[in-house]
Parts: sequence; structure tokens; C-alpha cells
Amino acid sequence: MIIIGGGVAGLMAALAAAPHPVTLLTAGPLGEGAASQLSQGGMAVAIGADDSVALHVQDTLAAGAGLCDRTAVERIIAAGPQLVETLLRYGVRFDRDKTGALALGLEAAHARHRILHANGDQTGAEIMRALIEKVRATPSITILPATARMIFTDATGVTGVLAVSGEQIFRLATDRVLLATGGIGGLFRYSTNPPGAIGQGLMLAAAAGAELKNLEFVQFHPTALDAAGPSLPLISEAVRGEGAKFIDETGRHFMQGGDLAPRDVVARAVFAHAQAGHRVYLDARPIGARFATRFPAIHAICAGAGIDPALQPIPVRPAAHYHMGGVAVDAWGRTSVEGLFAAGEVACTGLHGANRLASNSLLEAAICGETAGRVMAGLDAKPARALPDVAPPPAPDAAPLRDLMSAKLGVLRDEAGMSEAAEAFAALAGQNPAAGLCLRIAEAALARKHSVGAHARADSTLLTQAA
Repeated sequence: MIIIGGGVAGLMAALAAAPHPVTLLTAGPLGEGAASQLSQGGMAVAIGADDSVALHVQDTLAAGAGLCDRTAVERIIAAGPQLVETLLRYGVRFDRDKTGALALGLEAAHARHRILHANGDQTGAEIMRALIEKVRATPSITILPATARMIFTDATGVTGVLAVSGEQIFRLATDRVLLATGGIGGLFRYSTNPPGAIGQGLMLAAAAGAELKNLEFVQFHPTALDAAGPSLPLISEAVRGEGAKFIDETGRHFMQGGDLAPRDVVARAVFAHAQAGHRVYLDARPIGARFATRFPAIHAICAGAGIDPALQPIPVRPAAHYHMGGVAVDAWGRTSVEGLFAAGEVACTGLHGANRLASNSLLEAAICGETAGRVMAGLDAKPARALPDVAPPPAPDAAPLRDLMSAKLGVLRDEAGMSEAAEAFAALAGQNPAAGLCLRIAEAALARKHSVGAHARADSTLLTQAA
């Protein structure tokens, strides 16, 4: 089997499949360019004494604005406590409190302290460290630094993958492929994602004939560091969980107590305040000297920009952060194409609905990656089939698309702007697979006539004010 992508979902799948032979395709060195590596906020799991799976499910459904798949939510959230045991066994070092118990933080729209962190604000990096070490020590996993450009299929389903590395072309026969390629933030001018996260998995899936779902739902994080783009450092929601508040250049707390409202609500408020001519800041001065030890990575990011969060407000702006839509999958990660699976941000499981609840993404990636890997390894292998000797399709190019995506399909949208964008993308789609994906996103957004969750239409009379 072949796994495309080396983030949490891909690594968990590879480990779950052992000792079944796995080829792990990564665009660069293992872990490099994976959004999982950048995840600061943590992983939400209902393990606190005052918490329950039912409460976590309730918060997730509320954030999803009525569009979550309740069955998927219950299944994934319920698997969280066991996942923690698995990750601890793999060597993940989560933060602990003074008693030695796992420390639990609070983030927006969570009713309880249920966010696991590692090294303060380096949760994704710590999970990746442990998984990479485990993968490298697993003989059944072969790591191939190459970029997938095509999935071969015939009437029976998946037959192989075409990948490239420089001038070298690989045609790899297989009847099982997992897409674990991450999100689409790199299609926007400002994003917290790695620049290479431009929806490659969605392009591969679409070209193979797989169903895509909910493409219009793009979550914009309200607190990216306001710096030169396109890839902006994230100022984690956990900073607000510790007491930071939004202010503008006048020092006014313009959120009026809604600093920890769901992300779509906060992102719209920050965007609107900026559009009205204000500068927006996150005032972490109440955290004081604790900031450097509680958020060491964010403190280093701010220091690099000449900011001391203990003494100065942090300039922030909304940025594309997470894609709730993706390749439609079932409970086992199976897509509509036989032999093609998807897990992590590239997949649409139904967990997030119209607006992802903070820190549910690492949870979903790990659980669904593990499930898909186990299911794929349990399938009976089909005879290898000959692969056609075709040239790789054109490489996707996001550069000419970012400004239009941000201007017309950003935090706030309308019919005229989305139609203009769709027309422009259609003219480029034949030569640029990324434009083809942008076109599908625009079409999905145009088709959803009313605002819901992260899909906010300025021309809709039903603009939601809650997630």
C-alpha cells in the first residue's frame, strides 16, 4: 500500500498497517512541510474528571453549525481517550501538572478544560517527533521522497501512483492508496499552513473520480501574526484561553467579552474591525512573564518580529487555517473510488461540519489515519496490473490564484465576487490543476446560498452569528 503524506494521519496509518509493507511518499524530508508539525494549540480529548465524551460531542456539534455527521462525531470523539494511551505508548510527552497528571487547557467554544499540550505550544511537533522515530524504526515502512502527481485507476479501482522527484519518474503499482496530504491554505494570500499546502490530495482525488464534499467551508483563524505572507505564524487560541484579549490601536476591547467565541464568529469580527480601518492586536500583557514559559515557540516567533508579548500587544489578522471540506469518506476512510482512502485534513469525515472546533484536528488525523491504515492492511491484495506509460500532468501552481481566492472567497463572500472568481479560474483550469480546484471551491460556495459556519456571505440575510 502507498500512503501519500507524512503528517500525523499518514504516520499513524503507516504504523497501524505494520507489519504490512507500506511505501510512504513525502514531498521532502519526513515531517518537513507537514501542517501537523506547526500545530500549537493541542489535541482535544475528554479525559478530565469533570468532562465526558457526551460534552465533547455537544461542543463539536455546536461549533459545526448543524452540518456535522453526528455518528462520525460520536465515533471519533469516543476514540480520543484510547488514542492518548496509544500516543503515550509511542513516546509522546504531553505536558503534566504538578501532580504528574496530564495537564488540560481551555480553548474557544470548549465547555471544559480538555486540551492536551506538549512543550507548551509545540504539541504537533512533539507528536510528530515521536511518530517519526517510531516510523523510522519500523522495517515494514519504506520512505520515498517524491511528489504524487497522478493516481492510476481502472474499472476495478486504484491500480497505482505516478510520482516525481526532480527529473525522476516513479510508476508504483498498488491497489491501495491513502491520501494524507493536508489542506488548502496555500491557495490563499495569507495562511497559517505551509506554503505547499495547496490541496494536492483533492486534485489527485478529483482526477481519479472521487467525490469531494463541503469544499466551501474554509476556516480562517482570527489570530495569525500580521506579518509578510503568504505563510503566517499562528498565535494559538490557547493564548486567549490563558487570558489574552483583542484590542485595537486605541486600546479598546472591541470583542466585548467574545474573545473566546467560536472561530468563525471571531474571525468575522476581527475582519470587520480591520475593514473599518482599525489595526487589530492580541493583548497578552495580562499573562505577563509567564508567556515565555507557557508559549515558548510563540514567544520566539514574536521576538523574531521585534515584539515582547509581556510588554506589547501582538498585531494579528485572520488567515486561512483549516479546510472542513475534502474528499468524502466513510467511517473507515474509504472514498467513492475502490482502493482509495483519505485521512486528516484532506478528508471530509463529517466531524467538523461548517466550522471546526478548536483542537479537534489532531484528534481526527490520528484516529482516522490509524483506522484507515488498519483497514487497508486487512484487505486482500489484488494482482498487480500494468501501468500506462504516460507523462506526469502539469504541476499545480497556486501563485496566480492567491489574491483572487483571498479577495473573493475569503472571510466574507458574495455572489458577484465568487462568480468573478469562478470565471477566472475556469479560464485557467485546463492548464493548472490548482485553478481547477479553486473553481470547484468557488462553485460549491456559490451553490450554498445562505451563510452558515465559516461560509459567510455578505449578501445573505441569514448570516449566522454563532458557529
